[in-house]
Amino acid sequence: MQRRPSESLSADNTAVLLVDHQIGLFTGVRDITVGELTHNVTCLTKAALRLNLPVVVTTTAADSMWGPLIPELRAALPAEQKVIDRSMVNAWHDDRVRQAVEATGRSAVVIAGISLEVCATFPAIAAKRAGYDAYVAVDACGTFSATKRETGLLRMHQAGVVPSDYASLMVEVLADNADPVAGEVYADLDMGFAALVGQLAAAHTR
Repeated sequence: MQRRPSESLSADNTAVLLVDHQIGLFTGVRDITVGELTHNVTCLTKAALRLNLPVVVTTTAADSMWGPLIPELRAALPAEQKVIDRSMVNAWHDDRVRQAVEATGRSAVVIAGISLEVCATFPAIAAKRAGYDAYVAVDACGTFSATKRETGLLRMHQAGVVPSDYASLMVEVLADNADPVAGEVYADLDMGFAALVGQLAAAHTR
């Protein structure tokens, strides 16, 4: 039986790894609309940064094959954010990527990538084997067919990786709606129902 996550996600124990959200790869995504995927990975990144989570970003062959990060994600990241460009298929097998995650000192890692069944699943399984609690934000990932999506999810599950959605993962990290940054986190997540909840709460305080 696979080991379950040892503790809840928190601002103290969680890091984020973004793998290959590149312009060229976006052109092949078929399991989610490009607009929705762009929205989700950008919102994940904004919320993670708001919660002071360390974010590690990597690309593959950015200069010769798949192109740079999508501009919306690049704009959401700090100007000084380092993007690790690599050749290894499994991002975890690149020493720079693995060491960047290790350097955060966090015990849990939230991963998103294109494609889901390779760029997210492979490093998530490797991180799990290395002793991390590994999560994949499925709706901040994309892939090239329904079959690839299904097989990626099955393989993750079999390996003990936790699949979830970007907003639920960040809300788990937030933990307390009384936190001073809660409103900003929900705004970063850009969930329509959250805006309505805020309006209802404001109405009840008048």
